[in-house]
Amino acid sequence: MFFKDIAGQEKVKEKLLNTYNGKRISHALLFAGPEGNGKLSLAIAYAQFLSCENKQVNDSCGECPSCKKYNKLIHPDLHFVFPVVKSKSFSKPVSDDYIKNWREFILGNKYHSFNKWLEFLGVGNQQAGIFSQESHEVIKKLNFKTYESEYKVMIVWMPEKMNITASNKLLKILEEPPEKTLFILVSENPDDILKTILSRTQFVKIPKIYDSALFDKLKELYNFTDDKTNEIVRLSDGSFLRAEEIIADGNENLNNNFELFGQMMRYCFSDKMIDIIDWTDQISKLGREKQKEFLVYSLRMIRENFILNVSENSENNIVFLANNERDFSNKFKQFIHTHNIESLITQFTNAAKNIERNGYDRLVFLDLAIKTAKLLKFKPQ
Repeated sequence: MFFKDIAGQEKVKEKLLNTYNGKRISHALLFAGPEGNGKLSLAIAYAQFLSCENKQVNDSCGECPSCKKYNKLIHPDLHFVFPVVKSKSFSKPVSDDYIKNWREFILGNKYHSFNKWLEFLGVGNQQAGIFSQESHEVIKKLNFKTYESEYKVMIVWMPEKMNITASNKLLKILEEPPEKTLFILVSENPDDILKTILSRTQFVKIPKIYDSALFDKLKELYNFTDDKTNEIVRLSDGSFLRAEEIIADGNENLNNNFELFGQMMRYCFSDKMIDIIDWTDQISKLGREKQKEFLVYSLRMIRENFILNVSENSENNIVFLANNERDFSNKFKQFIHTHNIESLITQFTNAAKNIERNGYDRLVFLDLAIKTAKLLKFKPQ
């Protein structure tokens, strides 16, 4: 993995290079930022650069034995921890049980998401996590000396998915790390990580991909006109994965979430309780991850409709809606305003947390729909 392959993030790349040039390499880094910005690839590119035997000014060489192994993710001093699922084959799964799948997933694209990983595994409704047995594997690997490189690198993807036992054991390693060990935690929701773990890492903010970099990357990969590329960039809101969904035009998950959101809002506003109950039954048949994905999508739609309602004069610059979403929102936006936006965001965020905690999904979504119906019709005195 090379820095040059990742769109934008020039300031982050420069900062990472300076840690090596200034001999200020931290033993634990936290790469945090939104989905689709390339932060996992940045972590791998940084690890590859540190291990490269013929470092270039701004990147690894790609030709030395170390780089060749990194390019296949098989370097003996590179280790991964990531969410896995329980199965008949793996009742107490650890990351190494899925390492072949993981390599294929990572090497297939420079941009990744939790839901894309679950889709790749084809695990259906199963919940994925980082379980307590993983910590034993981490301790065992890091107690060995390095094989070839100066540093052993442990990349922990989605540390917010660790259960409390695994988190506490990781904390102990971070407090007293083995010599020449580098941890890179890659997170989308650092607020869900133990505060004591956060305090022992150096925070590296990975922002959204800025527009010009995303434009250049899309032009490199797709033969679109400048106008079409600019439209995709505007709608993508700094996410390469979002850009890919828009390009796919008809992405099944995106369309399903849009349909579910539209149904929910229409039924809630019209107080169609029977339809609301039917809608609740429909969404309760989806897996937990699909339900969480819907709630995240809904939060985005609520945000965009609020901005569209209060900032119509500048909507083209700050609103990120596809054509079908825009048509719906032109009528719906008036119901999302300053008097209900915070409450709506709170309700949908709480619902996502309850689903994450294995709350009874029918009750979670029925409660959400009833409260949403009230908020949509709220009129200030």
